[in-house]
Amino acid sequence: MWPSIDLGVDVMAYNLLACDREQGYLMPPTLKEWLAEGDLAWFVLDAVEQMDLMDFYVVYRKDGWGAAAYDPAMMVGVLLYAYCQGIRSSRRIARALERDIGFRVVAANRQPDFRTICRFRAEHERILERLFVQVLRMCRKAGLVKLGVVALDGSKVAANASLATNRSYEALEEEVRKMLAEAKEIDTEEDALFGPERRGDELPEGLGRRAERLKRLQEAKIRLEQEAEETAKVAQQRQEQRQVEEAATGKKKRGRKPKEVVPVPVEAAKANTTDPDSRIMKTRQSYVQGYNVQAVVSQDQIVVAVGVTQEANDVQQLKPMLDTMERTLEVVGIEERPRTALADAGYWSEANVTTCNKPAGPELLIATTKDWKQKKLLRERGCPRGRIPQGLSSRDRMERKLLTKRGRSLYRMRGILVEPVYGQIKEGQGFRRFMRRGFEAATSEAYLVAMTHNLLKLWRSGQSPCGCTTARWN
Repeated sequence: MWPSIDLGVDVMAYNLLACDREQGYLMPPTLKEWLAEGDLAWFVLDAVEQMDLMDFYVVYRKDGWGAAAYDPAMMVGVLLYAYCQGIRSSRRIARALERDIGFRVVAANRQPDFRTICRFRAEHERILERLFVQVLRMCRKAGLVKLGVVALDGSKVAANASLATNRSYEALEEEVRKMLAEAKEIDTEEDALFGPERRGDELPEGLGRRAERLKRLQEAKIRLEQEAEETAKVAQQRQEQRQVEEAATGKKKRGRKPKEVVPVPVEAAKANTTDPDSRIMKTRQSYVQGYNVQAVVSQDQIVVAVGVTQEANDVQQLKPMLDTMERTLEVVGIEERPRTALADAGYWSEANVTTCNKPAGPELLIATTKDWKQKKLLRERGCPRGRIPQGLSSRDRMERKLLTKRGRSLYRMRGILVEPVYGQIKEGQGFRRFMRRGFEAATSEAYLVAMTHNLLKLWRSGQSPCGCTTARWN
């Protein structure tokens, strides 16, 4: 029984709706009456119905034997609805499946626990990534994905790791040595206690966690060794190329001779012991342990290409992202190609202009310097007129193009295309930190966030997932 509350007034004298918590039945008789027709939950369910999910079913037995599993279509719907709501923690999703009406509708009152949700997401990373193309195809059918002008930008997103867990190579080596010595000592003690024929699963409490930590420490140590070897290999190739050029010309090249690089991690090299794949990256405010998330966005703020890189600098990402966009559009079946691609100064290099500025590709408008410097240059030089002077370098030619009336008008679109998308993703969907660890897991999560961003754009457009306007979405 609920405790009676003495309000000190005669509530019977007021014309109020009854509040009887002893009432036996409170909810509508069917799920369809729980939410309004235009609710996001119904839209997500309609979108899942339009998807080809056969890849999820191939891991299940067709003969019906074994324990019953949750329907993959339901699990996909739950994940998409959760990411649309900015809920990415498997524990928070499991809690919402018990308490939130929208989640209960999407899950048809099923309540998988957080381990099931986490396992489903981890085991189907690649298949979940491929759903990005299907959502993009829905957006195209609805009249979205306008590709006249696209904009590219990157943003640093924190990893599920702390800056404080970075260790130098020497510290990693020492910690690995101590943990291996500790494990050997424990094994010796257990052999004396249980005998040499003991089972491997009879581990003392806490050793499992130490074994997992040892694995991460070894991964971080190996990463530093591999990077040192790669750096030494590149340096050796440059030195050999220099020697070949000097032998061909008979003259020594100007400049300082490259130093010999030893394939051993330098003292300043560090790796993170929580997420060895993540990197230390500088942001406008401070430093963050994380990844660099890349996105190409259409004129109507639909994400048409996604990427995750461990490089803090954007300059090497222009060609890979344009290539990713090309492949994505081809898979979706979109024949139209962007006429102009916009990028900020982080992507500028003469090599990028030479490599990516192809006759069949989009015209590149890449800032050669920061925006405030560009505006200062415009005030000083004014808008250029007449024919393009002969003998201009790639940088001078790009600067001149950006100072023209057409160039300024086009480049101004960059700030209203791609930057709001990152704002909507980070603020609206709460994507400021990855929930999972490792490069592959981070990439899969970035695709899920971009996919649900596109779904939200489609939902707010009033179009149905099948590409037609219906009463439900009006």
